[in-house]
Amino acid sequence: MPLIKIAALIIGILGGLAGLGGAIFALFVGGVGEAFNAQDASTVVGLGFAAIPLAILGVVGGALSLAKPKPAGILMLISAVGGTIAISAGYIIAGPMLLIAGIMALMAHRAEQREESYSSSRNSSNTSNELIR
Repeated sequence: MPLIKIAALIIGILGGLAGLGGAIFALFVGGVGEAFNAQDASTVVGLGFAAIPLAILGVVGGALSLAKPKPAGILMLISAVGGTIAISAGYIIAGPMLLIAGIMALMAHRAEQREESYSSSRNSSNTSNELIR
């Protein structure tokens, strides 16, 4: 099992949990703003609620990185971009973590493809060498 997949798993799950914390923080800030009748506080609350499923998406992507690295990488990248757009300051830790983990998962998928194509081409050359003898 490549080390890059394990790193994507750990960083992705931690990034998703940090995103969940950032979303809860945004909800808290929006709630306090609502209590003091601050302008656009309801928008902050709405974006905090939007960031919760994105953070969960990041956790799911991190958990999938060992079994299915390509979909996991895509999920983590969606979570990183969407969460950063929704609650930029609240996603300051989670965004880069999920971005890095998503790229690592996609790199692991690419490495698996190269390894499979190398082994299949090597097996086909062995078969053709046996036919020649």
